[in-house]
Formats: sequence, structure tokens, C-alpha cells
Amino acid sequence: MKNRVLIVDDEKNICELIRLYVEKEGFETLTAYDGGEAVKKFREGSPDIVLLDIMLPQKDGWQVCREIRSESDVPIIMLTAKGEVFDKVLGLELGADDYMVKPFEPQELVARIKAVLRRSGKSDEKDNGQEITFTGLTINRDTYETQLNGKIVEMPPKEFELLYFLAEHKNKVFTRDQLLNEIWGYEFFGDSRTIDVHIKRIREKIETEETEGLPWQLKTIWGVGYKFEVK
Repeated sequence: MKNRVLIVDDEKNICELIRLYVEKEGFETLTAYDGGEAVKKFREGSPDIVLLDIMLPQKDGWQVCREIRSESDVPIIMLTAKGEVFDKVLGLELGADDYMVKPFEPQELVARIKAVLRRSGKSDEKDNGQEITFTGLTINRDTYETQLNGKIVEMPPKEFELLYFLAEHKNKVFTRDQLLNEIWGYEFFGDSRTIDVHIKRIREKIETEETEGLPWQLKTIWGVGYKFEVK
């Protein structure tokens, strides 16, 4: 059985965007555009996880979260344009499992959905291993975190995804166009030199004096592309 996601947001274009991404990842979806409809769809549709906006008509996200929590332990990820600490604390105190501030990368949201489902034991997928570890370097797709010698390295989602993909396919060379298709998708119409810019930024963050001599590096294969080389 596929995991079912209930998407709740009063902006229909956001619901549609999220729906397209999560269905592409193999999930079933339900959508609701106000708090009353959200509770109704939750009770009728038995979703495995709820993506819940806070600013909703009829009933706001806080009230919907309370009602769901009063009858179920289904995972809830709060979605909101608000970023204040108070909102995050309140959401978590009401029983939300995670919290994302708009705007967010859809790929990161999908990663969060999978991570929350795995933690809750509701995932329908096998554990494929979401963490890659090399000497001094850890790349975790569950948390979207990169650690260098135990310290977190801040990376935007696309830099992280590019690094993770290359590390996941260590020692394999990819052209710029292949990397664009894998990370940005076929709908991307930008310059393939975008890859060069992202590789440069990643190198600035992970190839430092501390990492000299470690048995890995992001390597340029002149005239071809890039690879994550592990010796």
C-alpha cells in the first residue's frame, strides 16, 4: 500500500505543486483548502501524514492540529509563512512532528515527509540508507545536513542534493547536463554552467585545510564533467 498524504493549504496553487511532487515520489494524496474540510478529509481518508498550513479559513491550523491530535497520532508537518520562534514552539507543543517555513524547496519537503514517516514507523518504503559517510564527512538526506569533522556545514537544498547525488554515485563521472537533469529536472532551461557555480560553492565549504589528505574530493574531469572521487 502507498502512503497517503493529506495536503492542507488555502492556496490551491501550493496544494497542486505539493501534490505533483509527492505523487511523483509514489504517494497517494488528498487535498483540503480550509480547516473544516481538512478535518473531514482526515476522518474519511485515513492519511498516513498531514501537511498542515496554519493560516486557514474556518478553522486555523492550530485548531485542526488539536482536533487531529485528540483522536490520532498521525504525523503532522506544519507549513506556514510565519517564521517566529513562538509559532514553531506552539506547533510542536500541540503535537506537530516537524515544521517548514514557506517558501521551501519541494524536494526538501518530500525528504522531510519520508523522514517523519520512517521515524513514526508508518513508512511503506524499505530503509535504503539515507546517510552517506566518508572519513570526516557525513551527508544525511533525512535531515538535509552535511557535517564536516562533526560540524554542520550550511548548504542550500540544491547544493546539498548535488553533493549527495555525486557522493551516492562515488567515482562515477557525470556530465553537466546529466547533473542538471538529475537535480533540477528536465524542465530546467538554465545554463549548464549552473553546475560549475554550485560545485565551486560546495568545494569552498568542504575542501578546506582540515580536509587536506582525506581520501575523497570533488574532482573535475576536464571536457566531461564531475565526480566524487574516493580513493
